[in-house]
Amino acid sequence: MEIIGIVLFIIGVIISFIYGIKLIIIAFQESILWGLLYLFLPFANLYFIITRWEKCKASVFKILLSIPFLVIGAMLGSMQ
Repeated sequence: MEIIGIVLFIIGVIISFIYGIKLIIIAFQESILWGLLYLFLPFANLYFIITRWEKCKASVFKILLSIPFLVIGAMLGSMQ
């Protein structure tokens, strides 16, 4: 069961990573300033996602899709 947990956890991490990068790309497509703010200013990413919801919602929902993979993978991976 540990192997399945590790695989599920890795799948969740990969999904989160890919769509997190996608959100950064969307911010840089808006402008270089927004991209830099998204990366370095706390809560600027949250403000950006809320104010540009139509552009960001697909990526946000796919990141939320990764949460069950992470949780189930962590639970199965920690079982002995």
